[in-house]
Amino acid sequence: MLKQIALTKIKGVGAKTARALLTHCGSVDNIFEASKKQLLSIPNIGNATVESILSKNYLREAEQELAFIEKHNIEILWIEEAKYPRRLKQCEDAPLLLYYKGAADLNPHRCVSIVGTRNATAYGKRLCEELVSTLQEYNIQIVSGLAYGIDVQAHRLALKHNIPTIGVLGHGLDRIYPFAHRDIASRMLEEGGLLTEYPSSTIPDRNNFPARNRIIAGLADVTIVVEAAKKGGALITAEIANSYNRDVCAFPGGIDQEYSAGCNYLIKTHRAHLIRHANDLIYLMGWERPKPKPEVLQLPLLTNSLSKDEQRVYNFLYEKEQARVDEIALYLDWPTSKLAMILLEMEMNGILLSLPGKTYKIL
Repeated sequence: MLKQIALTKIKGVGAKTARALLTHCGSVDNIFEASKKQLLSIPNIGNATVESILSKNYLREAEQELAFIEKHNIEILWIEEAKYPRRLKQCEDAPLLLYYKGAADLNPHRCVSIVGTRNATAYGKRLCEELVSTLQEYNIQIVSGLAYGIDVQAHRLALKHNIPTIGVLGHGLDRIYPFAHRDIASRMLEEGGLLTEYPSSTIPDRNNFPARNRIIAGLADVTIVVEAAKKGGALITAEIANSYNRDVCAFPGGIDQEYSAGCNYLIKTHRAHLIRHANDLIYLMGWERPKPKPEVLQLPLLTNSLSKDEQRVYNFLYEKEQARVDEIALYLDWPTSKLAMILLEMEMNGILLSLPGKTYKIL
């Protein structure tokens, strides 16, 4: 993993530039073995960036980081690996490398991000309590940013109701910010985890948090804004989730309430679905309570001759009974364009039935 870490430490190479390098060179090894002429032939890669790559000055930093990771049992998640969060991988600006410590799977069946103001009111806390307690039955994971207010409330309630919860940090794993949340962060390592794109020694600089918010949005099927003012990180997260074509929901509030102004704005401008309680979210997402799986799953014989791809869709829907398009795409790790064509073909052949909310089931 030394070269993967090194790639993230090259001056002038962000996530998009690194992806371009990988695409054109084919592998991390090839990037570091490429000549100056080869690197300069890559679109949008300038001379300054090429000089940074060829200098190799970043290798010592990478070695130090690897030593820290090994000492503290931190897991490195590279974007090409199966353990990398598949929802996040679909986002074009996803980090190439993540640092993770915890027990939870980062590819859960269902995942929601819960965000909001740092100045949570009694109203917001009550909404959060009802939401999380109801979602306990739906086999979900809860993601937030470990900040004051709604974020830490979501983490606390997740732990209370035995729901895995992931805190996405805007700094390295050598510290916890805010320091007051170190105890809950420690508990989260046992029931969930802590995740960051930032290496050790990265301080919680204010510029890191908007970037951190894209990971919160990218990890989840749906982002829920509980309380938010007109400006702040929660609205940034909601905007990013919309840009990823993920669902966004918001709780409405009084027209004169400062910390409902952001939620009301999202709803008014059709940037978020209005929800009043957890059941509205469950209806919107088309979720059903998990059913016990039979010990042996035997698929019925089909009279239709299915292609290999169609059979994979059929097998998934047979086990699930019904599922939304985004759930199917995430499970199969397919682009939605490919899946849409296969679903249409199967529907026309009388194999699937299309239901409201972009949901499909087997006939």
